[in-house]
This record gives sequence, C-alpha cells and structure tokens, in this order.
Amino acid sequence: MDRSASAVWRGSLKEGNGTISTQSGTLKETQYSFAARFESGVGTNPEELIAAAHAGCFSMALSAELGKAGFTPEAIETTAVVTLDLHDKPTITKIHLTTKAKIPAIDKAKFDEIAAGAKAGCPVSRLLAAAEITLDATLL
Repeated sequence: MDRSASAVWRGSLKEGNGTISTQSGTLKETQYSFAARFESGVGTNPEELIAAAHAGCFSMALSAELGKAGFTPEAIETTAVVTLDLHDKPTITKIHLTTKAKIPAIDKAKFDEIAAGAKAGCPVSRLLAAAEITLDATLL
C-alpha cells in the first residue's frame, strides 16, 4: 500500500513559501512557510503534520490492540507534541503522546500495558524510533 503527498516550494528559505497537497485531497495546496515552521506564520509545517500522523496512527493502533485483548473503546483522544531541536542541525528529538480513552470493563494496569504495546507497535512510532517517544495514557 502506497500513499503520497507533494510539496511545492518557491523562493528562498526565509522569504519563500510553499504548498502541500495529499493524494486524498484532504490537504490541497495547503500553505507552509519558514514563518509557519519557526515563528508564528499562517499555514502548516512538517512537524505539525508528523504530530497529526502520529496521533492518528497511535489511536488506531491502541484501538486494534484493545480489540485483540477483547475490549472495545468508546473513545480514544490522542495529542502528539513533536519537538524540533534547533541547536546543531534541526532535528526532531522528542515526541510526546497524550491519550485519554474511555474503555468499558478494563482496569488501569491492563490499559497501561496495552497502551505501551500500541506505542511500541504503531507504524509511525516505529518509523520515528530515532526520537524519544513518551506516552501519558489516562483511562477515563
């Protein structure tokens, strides 16, 4: 299975700008720029898109692992915070996942075990394993 996205950039790094589009059309010529990435400009940026991908992937992985263990979640809400370290070469060094889940008939210990497994097994987590990935999981 392949998925695609494309980016177009025009101009210099600081003064230029670009657009990002996805195969599905969910993003269509969505603006991105130096200001959107490193300051407070309008548009998206690569780290924000990675955060969205990781939050979505982890939520799905957690649902799958819960299902394998015989639990059906009512809701899973995940936020991912991606840290871009600008010291030497810009590098994504950390990703912190915060998830809140409502799952009937599960105890906290089992939930924590399954959540840790989902974090380790999520395809995006595996891809981004060079970064420190942490998780705070709350059972509602």
